Amino acid sequence: MRRDIEKTYSRKAFVAKLRRLAGALERGERFVTLVAGRRVVVPRAAVFGIEHEREGGVEEIDFQITW
Repeated sequence: MRRDIEKTYSRKAFVAKLRRLAGALERGERFVTLVAGRRVVVPRAAVFGIEHEREGGVEEIDFQITW
């Protein structure tokens, strides 16, 4: 099933998610989170990357996790 969701978070909520993700990575654990009401489990063996885009004076950084 295809799913493509973008969710905007407050700065405080985004920082909390990043901290939980970083903690799970440091401990070598999977990361479990909710995205738009759906539970998402990121396995320990996931691949991590950063993408930077620039178009028309707008810049974007995407932190990517793939499995």
